[in-house]
Amino acid sequence: MVPILDYLLERQISPQWRGMLSALAAEFEAQIGRAELRQLMHRVGSRFAAAHPLPACGSTAELAQALNFYWQQMDWGYVELADEAESLRIVHYCAPLQAFGDTALSWTPAFLEGVYQTWLSALGAQGLSVAQTSAYGEDTALEFRLGRHPA
Repeated sequence: MVPILDYLLERQISPQWRGMLSALAAEFEAQIGRAELRQLMHRVGSRFAAAHPLPACGSTAELAQALNFYWQQMDWGYVELADEAESLRIVHYCAPLQAFGDTALSWTPAFLEGVYQTWLSALGAQGLSVAQTSAYGEDTALEFRLGRHPA
């Protein structure tokens, strides 16, 4: 199944951006450390979320619907949410982060972390933080959790 996903994701990334984003990521990695790149991408994600506010949501199902509305419009995959005892589990699939190259997968997911942090804070999750809890998987999944995380 992985070759099929690789093929589909490769087709999802516009050829006009593929080389430029890969070169941009390589230059970023040559000039900036991984922690700083994660911070940068988190800020970019926050800026994106502020420019695309979510509507009020009364349930986890409504939140998932609102999130997927944005992601599917932009061809940025989809998200699944699950309420858990101490957190909200957020699993994002098929984000086109591979456009930056495989090595950038260690820092580009911070974009999504910043997006989810900003959106969920705006919806009332003050005092809670979004943290990435998995690496980019073979199934394209990235997991995040909204909850109380140690500093």
